[in-house]
Amino acid sequence: MRHRVKGKKLGRPTEHRMLMLRNLVTDLMEHGKVVTTVARAKELRRLADKVITKAKQEDKLKAIRDVLAIVTKKEIAFKVVNEIAPRYKDRQGGYTRMLHYDFRKGDAAPTAIVMLVEAGEGKAEKQEAEEKAEG
Repeated sequence: MRHRVKGKKLGRPTEHRMLMLRNLVTDLMEHGKVVTTVARAKELRRLADKVITKAKQEDKLKAIRDVLAIVTKKEIAFKVVNEIAPRYKDRQGGYTRMLHYDFRKGDAAPTAIVMLVEAGEGKAEKQEAEEKAEG
């Protein structure tokens, strides 16, 4: 039974799995989007949301230290705290989006694109829907 089991093992030992996910988070924060398998993408979203939430702390030094515990490059940690996290100051989670993409050529594994959601994206769509309902 899998009651209360968090996360997937992804067919790797613990250290390898954690480093792989940390590298994926680093690449996501650096480039804004990442193409990977669906199983990895689901785990990546959990970790990426935690990184951005930690980066939103008031104490910048603690935020940078918390982000550096996960992100593998120092310059990306500063980018997360100073550029990415302020975009989401009014958002309470859901900083990433996963889109099912295609099947990988070599082994036909389903792939997905994980990308950072733009800052005011949800609000604009909500306002447009309200305006249409009123008008």
